[in-house]
Amino acid sequence: MKAHRTYSKDFGKKEHVLNYACQRYQLSRPNKVGRVMELIRDCSPLAFEEWENWYFKNSFTKSKNPVSVTKETLYELGERLYAKITEFVIPEWSEAFRTLSLQDCIDYIYNLTIHRTYDGYIREKFVVLEFLERKLPEIRFEETPSELDHAGDIDYLGVTDKGHTIGIQIKPVTAQANFGGYSLTERMKKSFEKFTKKYGGKVYVIMSVKDKIANEEIIEEIKKDIN
Repeated sequence: MKAHRTYSKDFGKKEHVLNYACQRYQLSRPNKVGRVMELIRDCSPLAFEEWENWYFKNSFTKSKNPVSVTKETLYELGERLYAKITEFVIPEWSEAFRTLSLQDCIDYIYNLTIHRTYDGYIREKFVVLEFLERKLPEIRFEETPSELDHAGDIDYLGVTDKGHTIGIQIKPVTAQANFGGYSLTERMKKSFEKFTKKYGGKVYVIMSVKDKIANEEIIEEIKKDIN
């Protein structure tokens, strides 16, 4: 495919704060802007204008009472984003910058490398041994081999007796502002799609919080997949 004109705006250094606040306050979730990637695949546009028109004609919020997404909807989300950044994000970050010390940086690197790695390892073991294996005895779970292309994004493989393979990613709820705020990056979406193309099964994200699983409904989704 030949190179094409890009339409994305470059926000420069503002991109970090805009992305952080947008994800934290869930302003780009399907319940706000619809299933964007599904829509553009359904549209298969040959030009930007075709996609833009298609989106506003066919996009509805993913909610109990879906409503059409309009240009006014996106403008309002932008206004909410600005309000959240100016009222909450900037004051919080300003305080963090003002009080940040050398010892904070040293402690953070040590904690990230040693403490969080151990906590993550124990959390994964709990999820697999105390939850997945008990709820899904027909699946054999094994740690993802390091040589697998998707090892960085997928923590465990789940294999049935028939050879059907699914992927498992385990995330702590504390990894984001709240459970509902977690969303996959475009890189991870592509990684998961490649996994499904290669193995047949989907990749499931298990959200863990302390000694509980936040999204237990995912078990039924997995059962449907392997059946």
